[in-house]
Amino acid sequence: MDRQRLKKIINISILSALSFILMLIQFPLPFLPPFLMLDLSDIPAFIGFIMFGGLGGTMIIVMKIFLYGILMASEPIGPIANLLAAFSFLLPVFFFYARSKSSKSLIYGFICGTLVLVLAMSVLNYFVLLPAYGLIVDQTDIINNLKVVVTAGIIPFNVVKGIILSIICYVIYKKAIPVFTK
Repeated sequence: MDRQRLKKIINISILSALSFILMLIQFPLPFLPPFLMLDLSDIPAFIGFIMFGGLGGTMIIVMKIFLYGILMASEPIGPIANLLAAFSFLLPVFFFYARSKSSKSLIYGFICGTLVLVLAMSVLNYFVLLPAYGLIVDQTDIINNLKVVVTAGIIPFNVVKGIILSIICYVIYKKAIPVFTK
């Protein structure tokens, strides 16, 4: 194994561990359902997508979810939702960025990523994730009020999450990525 490949594997591993640690630091957003917890664990995956491409970023997300799933999760729906949300947000960001590698394309990616995050998680939560979560943790009030939970909880949560992640990731892109690549 050459030095560059080993360095890449080590960096992806470090970013995965950092992503897992950031996933443990969760906080609720005011006025939203308490089961919707914001974490910043997608930031190391963003760095991985920018520095190592699609496979590197994907590995960071998958390793984060794997670690969280085996060490911390009491039910599978939360980690699955986090995995789907990470890909919903970051794949459009990476797609736009990979086309021209500019700040402008990255901003378009953040806008598209936020829109995809909101749309995908709204649909997935309405039809799959919330009904499954409601059955697993015996929350029939969630199952009986899916429209309200999605429109008053899931949609605003993912809009705020997309905006927060976009701002932080953009600052990291402008300030930290140039340092990391040297």
